Amino acid sequence: MAVIPGPPNQHPLPGTPADPRDPLPGTPADPRTPTPTPLYKPPATETNPALEDPTPDYMNLLGMVFSMCGLMLKLKWCAWIAVYCSFISFANSRSSEDTKQMMSSFMLSISAVVMSYLQNPQPMSPPW
Repeated sequence: MAVIPGPPNQHPLPGTPADPRDPLPGTPADPRTPTPTPLYKPPATETNPALEDPTPDYMNLLGMVFSMCGLMLKLKWCAWIAVYCSFISFANSRSSEDTKQMMSSFMLSISAVVMSYLQNPQPMSPPW
């Protein structure tokens, strides 16, 4: 078996140029930028309310509407859609938002599923 040597111009010490024609780090010929790249800072939503995502609020409202339809009309598919909307609302919400409204939406949707199956334990029939 033959041993294949590495590239002939590779220098054994890290941080030193492999080729004598390469510029040394820190010299004016070095193409790298001397200053570090600034970190990304998201814009504040308090100063610009248009940047706030309304998806969690819409899903929370839809979840409550479907929960009430599931409870009042005894529609199991509405109750399951309410659970789905509650999960989407929770997944898209920020940690600084009010959790009381989200937990009440969860509880309402879970109670709609439980009550619809307690009233009629048959499997869910298609809505069409």
